[in-house]
Amino acid sequence: MNKDQLEGKWKQVKGEFKQKYGKLTDDDVTYSEGKFDEMVGKLQEKTGKTKEEIEKEIKEW
Repeated sequence: MNKDQLEGKWKQVKGEFKQKYGKLTDDDVTYSEGKFDEMVGKLQEKTGKTKEEIEKEIKEW
């Protein structure tokens, strides 16, 4: 799965990520065009997971 596919899938799973990780806010999960890596960085800070773990979780959702 490439970066564009991950970004597309994110639109489908962001609500479920918020439910799973209660610390996440709307700002944390909001994807802005071209800022996917920045958003993943925010998710890393809030969840304590690595970039690879987050991307894997998105892929498997």
